[in-house]
Amino acid sequence: MERGVGVPDDQDDRPGSGPRVDPLVRAEARVDPLVRAEARVDPLVRAEARVDPLVDPAALVDPAALPLDTSGGPGGRVPIGPTGRPFPRFAVPEPPAQPGPARVVAVCNQKGGVGKTTTTINLGACLAEAGWRVLLVDFDPQGSLAVGLGINPNGLEHTIYDLLTGSGVAAADVVLATRVEGLDLLPSNIDLSAAEVQLVGEVAREFTLARALRPLTGSYDVVLVDCQPSLGLLTVNALTAAAGVLIPLECEFFALRGVALLTATIEKVRERLNPDLLVDGVLGTMFDSRTVHGREVLARVVEAFGDLVFHTVITRTVRFPETTVAGEPITSYAPSSPGAFMYRQVAREFAARTLGPGPR
Repeated sequence: MERGVGVPDDQDDRPGSGPRVDPLVRAEARVDPLVRAEARVDPLVRAEARVDPLVDPAALVDPAALPLDTSGGPGGRVPIGPTGRPFPRFAVPEPPAQPGPARVVAVCNQKGGVGKTTTTINLGACLAEAGWRVLLVDFDPQGSLAVGLGINPNGLEHTIYDLLTGSGVAAADVVLATRVEGLDLLPSNIDLSAAEVQLVGEVAREFTLARALRPLTGSYDVVLVDCQPSLGLLTVNALTAAAGVLIPLECEFFALRGVALLTATIEKVRERLNPDLLVDGVLGTMFDSRTVHGREVLARVVEAFGDLVFHTVITRTVRFPETTVAGEPITSYAPSSPGAFMYRQVAREFAARTLGPGPR
């Protein structure tokens, strides 16, 4: 059909037709698929909005908030914890009835970044909160334990290095009081890295830390040793001095692979240096129940270590990095936060495992 006279170029002369829309204009008018995708609610956001019993802090503290296993019938309803096992109730960690000597516990894992220092600080703070006398030993040349408690390790006059090298400094003069009542610190700094070289030629070099701690153990209920991320001479010293080992384990595949080497080292120390050494437990850290990988790793840890795995697991939370910047434990920085609740539960379980009474 020929276009009528006087009809604009952008208008069709067919009956009922309106102005023609340029194809480019129509393309721009369409909603971009990426925009539509952003407008949709992200499944991860929806997952965070749901209350997950494995992430909900109430579920981690109160077994009554956990899902129930009803396979045993109405009378056999038991709460199931994050590890897939029945979650017992643990009593408040009462301090030991008999004073000293302290139980020395090495917080050890040769992989870095798994939560050793965080666990040492916050477990110690939770025990101190319950009335325990706690000594934290920074046995890492990085001095992270001191930093996490608001102390600059580089400006210290005396550190644990002086006790290891026999400089004549009394152990009590090296111990520092922290801002947490009942929680003391035996600090370290970069000087400790030289001790490993200096101790190589010493007789019974593996027992150096045990000798250094001997004057202090009578004044405390528990001594927590924050080990460096290696299996060198310093870590062997910590295992030789310890009665038990606490293994923080990130719920990630590479961390799981490294535990085999650690357990082999523990066995060698038990056979040759410290026959009374026990594994007090394996603590899952940085757990995210929303990921299949995290759940699978935790299941494999339970399969490998059985009842040695703590019923409580430590989930990821931004509060832990914040406490490092603040230089204080999470129990004082954010006392009602999920992280504080989780470590209080760990303290209960730790006390039940090491000193009793057991779960009720």
